[in-house]
Amino acid sequence: MASTARLALFALAVTAGLATSGLTATDAQARSAHARGVKAGSHHGQSGVASWYGPRFQGRRTANGERFNTHALTAAHRTLPFGTRVRVTNKVNGRSVVVRINNRGPFVGGRVIDLSNASARAIGVSGTARVNLARL
Repeated sequence: MASTARLALFALAVTAGLATSGLTATDAQARSAHARGVKAGSHHGQSGVASWYGPRFQGRRTANGERFNTHALTAAHRTLPFGTRVRVTNKVNGRSVVVRINNRGPFVGGRVIDLSNASARAIGVSGTARVNLARL
C-alpha cells in the first residue's frame, strides 16, 4: 500500500512539474524522443557511424535475453526499445536493410548502431560506414 501511495505522489509531482513548466505530456515525450535522436511521430531518425559485431558473440545472450545470431537481421542501439524495427541506409551506396533492435550498444564513442554481420553485409559494411537510421 505504501508503494501505491508513493507512486501516486510521484505522478502528482510530475503532473505539477509539467503544469508549472508549461509543458504538456506530449511536449515531454517529444523532448525525450529528441534527446534519443529520434523525432516522435515521424520517420526521421539519426545519422552517424555504424559498425558490426559478429562471430565472437554468436550464441551469447543479448540484452533482451535472446541468443545472438550473427546471421539474423538484428542490431544494437543505446536507447531504442527492444523489438523496434529500424531501416539502416548506407550513405555511400544507398543500400538499406530493416533490422530489429535486440541488444544495447554500441559502446564505442561516435557510433549510433552496431549491426549483426548479416545486416552489415546486406548494406555493404565491412568495417564502419556512415548511415541514416529511420525508425519504422
